[in-house]
Amino acid sequence: MAWPVPVLLARAHWPSRSPGVALLLWQAIALAGGLSMIGSLVTFGLIPFSNGLLSGLADLPPLVFSGALPAGAGLIHLFALSSAALLLAHLLLNLGVTVTRTERQRRRHRSLVDLLSTPLLGQPGTLILDSPAPVAYCLPGARTVTVLSEGLVSLLDSDQLDAVIAHERAHLRQQHHILLVAFESWRSALPWFPIATRAQVAVSLLVEMLADDQSRRLTDSTTLAEAIALVGSAETQNIVRRGPASMSVVDAPAYAVRADKVGTATEFGEDLQHDVRFATSVDPVVVRVRRLLHPELQLSLPARTGILCLAALLLALPALLLLTA
Repeated sequence: MAWPVPVLLARAHWPSRSPGVALLLWQAIALAGGLSMIGSLVTFGLIPFSNGLLSGLADLPPLVFSGALPAGAGLIHLFALSSAALLLAHLLLNLGVTVTRTERQRRRHRSLVDLLSTPLLGQPGTLILDSPAPVAYCLPGARTVTVLSEGLVSLLDSDQLDAVIAHERAHLRQQHHILLVAFESWRSALPWFPIATRAQVAVSLLVEMLADDQSRRLTDSTTLAEAIALVGSAETQNIVRRGPASMSVVDAPAYAVRADKVGTATEFGEDLQHDVRFATSVDPVVVRVRRLLHPELQLSLPARTGILCLAALLLALPALLLLTA
């Protein structure tokens, strides 16, 4: 699971054509990778104890507590079993800590937002912050809310603002925060494992693409692309029409983007469709804008089916190998 599937997937172009399918494949890779790492250690450690995984797990506790270890059980086998237990505990503990920390930060931020914001008329579940820094993000939880700033409202026209709101609500509706927390936990638990970082970066972009796809069902792709580019570009004051962009999305508690006003939407949009073709940056904002302005056909049904079968195989194969070992 460490190579070559994750590396090939991270470099592939097709995920932008079917981000939902790619997201399922990344989840399968993550689960299969964890299962393979832990399972291989357990399987090796149980070799002296039994001929099979299940019987070995059943026989291990009585033998350990009685002190009557079988012949051939050396320190290396005990080390493998201990490493598997520690790795599993580390992954679960890190997940718990990440979830708890994220939820605590989210609640604290929600309390501040409630104090400093006012409802946006005509947009239920949307709050306005009195801040000149353009920002838009969503806060999941029992009472989900989309937060916009006065700076963002002044930066975008009404259609672009509707597109941004639809984008943020898509994040909430599809529960993207759960996936992001899970992959952040995996990355922080295994910072030395490059695939964990690749997966987090890829998943972060894929959920943005999914939200973009939901948003453009309510508005045209050009309007959404202009909104994304305007907001993303103002963080660095380096927009696509001035050369290869280096635009960044700045994380707030969830999906936030910041900007300073760089011109009217009309002025920006005049050159956007043409010059984005020549942007060489792999920045997520540029990738999303290019995808919206120059859409490609979704993967064919046979291709999507094949990828889903691959995801199922990635999950099933480690389990089958462990059970038959």
